[in-house]
This record gives sequence, C-alpha cells and structure tokens, in this order.
Amino acid sequence: MAAPEETDRLRTLVETGIAITSELSLDAVLERITVAAARVTGAEYAALGVIDPAGTALERFVTHGIDAETQAEIGELPRGHGILGVLIRDARPLRLHDLGEDSASVGFPAKHPPMRTFLGVPIMLRGIPYGNLYLTEKAGGEDFTSEDEELVTLLAAQAAVAVENARLYESSTEWSRQLESLNEIGGALVSELELPRLLDLVARRLRGLIGARLVTIALPAGAELRLEAADAKEGAESLIGTTLPRQASKAGRVLERGRSERVDSVLEDPEVDQASIRLFAATTGLYVPLMLRDLPIGVLVAHDKVGPDQRFDDSDLRLAEQFALRAAIAVDLSRRVARDALRRIVRGQELERRRLARELHDETGQALTSILLGLRSVENAGNSGDLRHAAADLRELVVATLQDVRRLAVQLRPKALDDFGLVPALERLVQTFSESTEIRVALEAQLGDERLPAEVETTLYRIVQEALTNVVKHAEAANVSILLVRTQGSATVVIEDDGQGFDPRIGREGGLGLEGMRERAELHEGRFRVESAPGGDGTTLVVEVPL
Repeated sequence: MAAPEETDRLRTLVETGIAITSELSLDAVLERITVAAARVTGAEYAALGVIDPAGTALERFVTHGIDAETQAEIGELPRGHGILGVLIRDARPLRLHDLGEDSASVGFPAKHPPMRTFLGVPIMLRGIPYGNLYLTEKAGGEDFTSEDEELVTLLAAQAAVAVENARLYESSTEWSRQLESLNEIGGALVSELELPRLLDLVARRLRGLIGARLVTIALPAGAELRLEAADAKEGAESLIGTTLPRQASKAGRVLERGRSERVDSVLEDPEVDQASIRLFAATTGLYVPLMLRDLPIGVLVAHDKVGPDQRFDDSDLRLAEQFALRAAIAVDLSRRVARDALRRIVRGQELERRRLARELHDETGQALTSILLGLRSVENAGNSGDLRHAAADLRELVVATLQDVRRLAVQLRPKALDDFGLVPALERLVQTFSESTEIRVALEAQLGDERLPAEVETTLYRIVQEALTNVVKHAEAANVSILLVRTQGSATVVIEDDGQGFDPRIGREGGLGLEGMRERAELHEGRFRVESAPGGDGTTLVVEVPL
C-alpha cells in the first residue's frame, strides 16, 4: 500500500494533468504546474520560466512562495542570467547543494529571500526546449533527490505540452486574422474604386497584425514621396499629404532599389534622414516597396513594434510584403480606372471637336462664303457710293470672320490630321503659329512612310499644340525646335525653346498645361519629361510613346 506522501504526490500529478486539458489560460496552467512542482518536491520556492521562440531570453516567469510585497521589493523579474542562463543554454537537469557556491551564480538582488538547495529541470518536447522549472529550499534543508528530479521532469513535460498548444493556438489564430484581413482587402479591391480608402484599409489591417505603432504608404510625386495613407493610435490624419525627398530619405532609397529592408535602429542607419525621425518619432522600421511587374511604384513603411522590444522580425517583414503587394494592385487598378476614364473623355472631346470643326468648315464656312459672293454682287451693282462703301466694309468683316472660323476649325480638329497624318497637320500648325506670333519654329520629322496609330497621332499633335501655347504665354522665346523620331518600338517628340526657364516641380501657372500633357502621354503608357530651371536657358519637353 502506497505511503500517504506518495499518494499525495500522485494525486497532485493527476490533478495537474487534468488542469492542462481543461484550463484555457496558459498562465493559469503554468501556475498550477509550478505549485504542483513545489508540493511534490517539498520545495519552499518554485518558478517556471518560458523561453521566447528565439531561445535566448525568458518571455514568461511564474513564481510560487514569494508574496506580492516581497516581489515588489525585489523588483524586475529575472532576465535569464547566472544559473538560469546556464539552464537556458544547456537544457539538462541540474541539482545543486548550494546555489552560492556554483561558479555560474551571480547572486541575488536586494530583498531577495535566501536560497541554497536547487533543482532545475528543462521543459522539453520532441527535443525542443520551451523553458525550465526551478525549485529551491527543500524542506528540512535537505538536497533534492533523483526521485524529485523524475517527478519534476513529468511536470515539465506537461508544461511543454501546454506551452506548445498555446503557441499553436496563437499561431492558428494569427493565421486566421491574417487570412481574414487579406480576404477583406481582396474583396475591397473588387468593389472599392477610391484609392485612399483602399490604402487606408491596407495600412490599418497591417498595423493591427504586426503590432506596429505607425504604418504609412507613400507614392512618388515628382521629386518627392507623398504620404497617401497612414494609420496610428493617434495623429495619423495629420501625416496625410506630408512629402519626403526621394533622393535623401530611406523610403526613397528603398523605392529606388526595389528591395525590402528591416532597420532595428533608425538612428544608426545612415540612409535614414533626421527629418523623418523627428516627423515619425521612430526607433525601428520596416521598409517595403510596392512592386508592380518588377517596377517599384511606392513604399510601405512601418515603425516601432508595440512592446518592450520594438524591433520587427522576419515574419513581420513577410507579412508586410504581402500587404504591400495588395497595395500595389490597388494603386495599379486605381490608375487604370482613372486612365480609362480619361481616355474616354479625351476620345469624346476629339469626336466633338471633329464634329464642330466639320460644321464650322462645311456649314458656317459655306454660309459666310455665300454671303461674301452676295456682297460682291451688291458692290458691283450698287449706284450709290455710300452703298458701295458700306458693302465693302461688310465684305471685309465677313472675310475676317471667315478666316477666324477656318482657324478655329483647324484648332478644334485639323482636317489634315485625319486625311494626311501627323506631319502635314503639324506643318500647318507651325506655319499658322509662326505667322501669328513671329516666333521661328523649326520642324524636323523622321517618322518614316507609315502613319502612326490614330490615337497616338492625336496625342502627339495635342501635346505639341499645348507646348506652343505655353511658349507664347510664358516663355518669351524667339525660337522653337520640334523633332519627331520613330524607332522600332516608340515615337518620340522633343520640343525645345530658347526662352526663360521655370521650376518643373511647380510648373507654369500651376502646371495645369504640363499635367495635361503628362496625362495624355500616360494614356498610352508613355513617358513625359521636362528639363528646365528658373531663369535658365530655355525649356525642353520630351515625350516618348510606345507603339
């Protein structure tokens, strides 16, 4: 028949096993195991330390035998140094007669109760260490026995199962949250067309999943990066619209390289500009480019993981890259929708211009011509000098009106553009421009015999037309040169003037004309570049449209 002490030990082990299967709180289970270890070994003090997933430090430390007042006087919980560090690094049972005599001991903090005898047992499962159980001060001042070690080893195995189950549950819950957020964003990509809302959703969901203090998304805006979305516990709204220099910021460098980076200390990274550190009050950072068909189109940045350790890990980086991919898709879809809408508007404008030009040329022009012929008859048949003089004055007015109507018809939609192509239409435009402004224009075309696609011809014609209008309004130039070149895969137009320059970032009169030219080029996936400087020697516009 088993002794009462042995029976009590077995009952404690069974009760602890039942608690593991029924208790949902990991902390409660670990506390039960710690108390059970003290009971079955007769230890006055017991503790259970759980090692973090990296295996380098304690993430949980449960104690038994030390009251709250004493714990408060001791101060911070152990960090895993001394004997505790030995057990973390070398996961094997350890029994000591006197803790203070061991060479690895680093002593106890002030107000700590004295501890001499010691038993430490690793918490292991399938060869993976999860932590350790620590027992001190066995009743009667005796040393811990091999039987104590065996019993605590059983409890340690139960603790390992509890810790692993808790981590598996946390992991599955985290995966579920991630999938839910990704599905939500995927659904929004289908139904939501407003880019700010999509980017705000990406920033908000990512910040919640990785536990960041701040998440921002920036898109290129000329020579700068503009914050289009930001999410934080507070103050995020004030960051929207803030700009960062592309060449002198960490986000800009990451955009240029097109590679994600994790920064554990922004103060020690030479690429992080001080203005960004002050603006975001950042300590750590994740920098992830928004990639679209291998081209970086923006940057997602997260700062400061919430908690004692503000550094992000590899899993945070991988998750941020997934969200950056969704953000890139959102930007691409938004641009495509905007481009398609603009294309329809431009196409509608050109159709309406063609109709108006035809009506002005065919109907209004013919009517004015008929009036002109009738006035000539009146002028020839008139007997009164006053009548002939009035008819002559009216005839001059009709001639001038007819010229204005024909010029307006050409400006609306030159018939030569539809009938003969881009070069003849530009030759007519240049001739009319030079005659009316006395600005010399040199036109050189190397487009070959085959005509360009009709929409490309219209786009290039309108860009040249707008560029000449800008020259008259702002440049104070005497000479303009226009070069058209066709290569195997694209058509390029270079327009240069010798007038006064300007700041391309600001543009002339708000840059509305330049923005219109840029939008027309981008309708065909083309590129638009402006080279100029305030007070400089002229301006150069370069437009390249793929064919």
